[in-house]
Amino acid sequence: MTDFTGAEDYQDKFDPKAYLEGYFRFGEGSMGDEYLTSILKEYANVFMSGKVKGKTLIDIGTGPTIYQLLSACEVFEEIIATDYTDKNREELEKWLRNEPDGFDWSPVVKHVCELEGNREKWMEKQEKIRKCIKQVLKCDVMKNNPVEPVILPPADCLLSSECLEGACKDQEAFCVALRNISTLLKPGGYLVLCGVLNTNYYMVGNVKFSCLCMTEKLLKAALHGEGYIIEYMKLSDRKEKTMQELCDYSTTYLLVACKHN
Repeated sequence: MTDFTGAEDYQDKFDPKAYLEGYFRFGEGSMGDEYLTSILKEYANVFMSGKVKGKTLIDIGTGPTIYQLLSACEVFEEIIATDYTDKNREELEKWLRNEPDGFDWSPVVKHVCELEGNREKWMEKQEKIRKCIKQVLKCDVMKNNPVEPVILPPADCLLSSECLEGACKDQEAFCVALRNISTLLKPGGYLVLCGVLNTNYYMVGNVKFSCLCMTEKLLKAALHGEGYIIEYMKLSDRKEKTMQELCDYSTTYLLVACKHN
């Protein structure tokens, strides 16, 4: 059992550069290769389907990453990125400003373009996502309004990737966080939620961060309890059993749920 790492642990100890280097050097044999290969395909399928679209998407817990937004930027006019830690937001904004020491996302962007049917458009895709992300806001999922003091109009889509499991100590907190972020979504809007199941921890550099050990049953119960109807859910069991010391997840999931109240 890993001791719970709360908000201030993330603010003080989470190193975005170590996180990016450890999990997102796509194609270089990092732990993230299997996860990214699976989840990028799912994101492409969801957003290319034509069902999940609209004007505004809010990403909860963006961290220093953009992979989860690369297909979404094709069907949403504006994206609002959010994260709790200052360093994550700074790292993201460094890439958005195209600064030379920003993380190199080009292998991931090229892969997504290939999934979408045109690998050669990867540079256009990078510029498109830079223009599409209109705001980068501080976010605390344990607050009634997670982006206070900012007041946002309800969005057409809410996306969250591997955020709630890290932010929540137990199932009760998960339900509270889900209720809070749902205030940012309009009725009839879609929640696209991605994460890992049966996970206790993940490493960022030499620091171990806790992860709420969610099961499929508990996840579905939380969503139904907050008035969501799950319209699509894909589970992918972990194939690569090495590098358990970095993260002990067993399954990744991606789901699309419609808010009915």
